[in-house]
Amino acid sequence: MKRIDLNCDLGESFGAYTLGQDDEVITLVSSVNIACGFHGGDPDVMDHTVALAKKYKVGVGAHPGYPNLLGFGRWNMDIPPKTLTNLIIYQIGALDIFCKKHGVSMQHVKPHGNLNNMADSDTSIATSIVEAVHTINPELPLYIKPNSELERVSKEKGQPYVLELYADRAYNKNMTLVSRRHEGAVITDPHKVAENVVRMVKEKRVTSITGEDLIIEGQSICVHGDTQSALDMIKFIREALTKENIQVSPPTSI
Repeated sequence: MKRIDLNCDLGESFGAYTLGQDDEVITLVSSVNIACGFHGGDPDVMDHTVALAKKYKVGVGAHPGYPNLLGFGRWNMDIPPKTLTNLIIYQIGALDIFCKKHGVSMQHVKPHGNLNNMADSDTSIATSIVEAVHTINPELPLYIKPNSELERVSKEKGQPYVLELYADRAYNKNMTLVSRRHEGAVITDPHKVAENVVRMVKEKRVTSITGEDLIIEGQSICVHGDTQSALDMIKFIREALTKENIQVSPPTSI
């Protein structure tokens, strides 16, 4: 039986502002990436989300991002490498304390938003991310995009990683994600998303936004929790995977 991890970015509400349908989504996925307070999330939200993950036996990952609440971590930032490394360490450490409170082991780390996107091609940013995780735990896997600089640096430094694909995002022909500023970058049709996921898992292929057929391989599929139709998409994905006899479970490499 084929297996795939289905992950979602959760815990991104902040104070009086609620984002996503976390309590429903978490019952349908196998891993979650929990915001650590810099792009979204706060101590109460982190505590609640880790508790939910324990309740439903879902793998917990830290989701550190840029200190950019106004832009939800999706604005590019120019931060000195040492400071960036420490910002990431700080965020992972904050979530880890809540994991310890609830008796949960942190499963992985996944960079958020433009911290992740800039690490596709920026060696310095990719190195800061890997060094931060390595400092905390050299055996803690990173969720990363295939064919990225973050993958190359992780491999070079011996940091374990899980290749991650995106259910609700369009790809460029170089396998980077299409910028959210462009039309069609975010896929919101649950039927289309489910079709894409099945093809990525079974055929290891995806069609780029410009029509090229790309060979792509990963051990985890991501749906963004702040996408308006996220809950419906995850339901459709689960149904489609079940029909294809594909099991949803945490990555086999962890």
